[in-house]
Amino acid sequence: MAKVLDVSERNLHARRRRIENKRKIKLGSDKPQSPDMKITMPADSVRVQVEMENGVIIVGSDKHYWPGLVSTAHRAAVSAIKGMKPNMYITNGDAFDGPTAGRHGRIMWEARPSVKQELEAVQDRLAEIEKAMGNGALHWNWGNHDQRFNTKLSAMVPEFEGVPGFNLKDHFPRWKFGMSLMVNGHTMVKHRWHNGIHAAYNNVLKSGTSVVTGHLHALQVRPYTDYNGTRYAVDTGTLAHPFGPQFTYAEDSPANHRSGFAVLTFHKGKLMPPELLEVIDEEAGLVFFRGVAFTV
Repeated sequence: MAKVLDVSERNLHARRRRIENKRKIKLGSDKPQSPDMKITMPADSVRVQVEMENGVIIVGSDKHYWPGLVSTAHRAAVSAIKGMKPNMYITNGDAFDGPTAGRHGRIMWEARPSVKQELEAVQDRLAEIEKAMGNGALHWNWGNHDQRFNTKLSAMVPEFEGVPGFNLKDHFPRWKFGMSLMVNGHTMVKHRWHNGIHAAYNNVLKSGTSVVTGHLHALQVRPYTDYNGTRYAVDTGTLAHPFGPQFTYAEDSPANHRSGFAVLTFHKGKLMPPELLEVIDEEAGLVFFRGVAFTV
């Protein structure tokens, strides 16, 4: 049908949903990654609810975009979106780094971008993701670094509350913002919860659901099985280079950080074992996904 109408498959499915809503009918599809998806935005924009029978969500977090730098993981994410055509892409916190807007002072004479420069860098990189996603859903969970933008302004010029431009989300009109996103009532996606080397394990153990978080940059999947079945703890790593200029505060110390992102596949409403794309060599642009090493 997409070929006959000379439109993209995503555009075709968007038309299908509009016809279904208008006619109150059901138009089936045999393509497993283009199912119906219902997104419910709460009034307080805290926990977004997503209902998905079959489909794919790509989750990339801790981008910490920096002017003039395009990481291998970011290029891989754009490439994966074009190839996989996911139903939704989630920025799981900290796309904006905000070093000059944060409470931590400058370290010696380190070079740090202005808020304007950094904001433009985030807009440029996310525009590439937006283009690759086409009409696909775009969601952004607040990260602690993202909040620096609003926190700084609310503390310094509270009388400007509500003025366009004084909220980070004003600069990204295509993205829906929330604190967390729950898929099918059993897969929670949020920026952070527990800390430490056992954070992912504690997340899934104490929540009773699968939990997908960023913040710690560790990039890992840990299953947990009990009488209720198997659920998954996912750390989505970082889309930035772990030793980029964003992280000079670490003083070149070793860190258990890995660059990449997570792919969540849902089949008949259930979360399948989550998959990771991992950057193997930043300089060479080498990544590993589904048993194959390739360059981007």
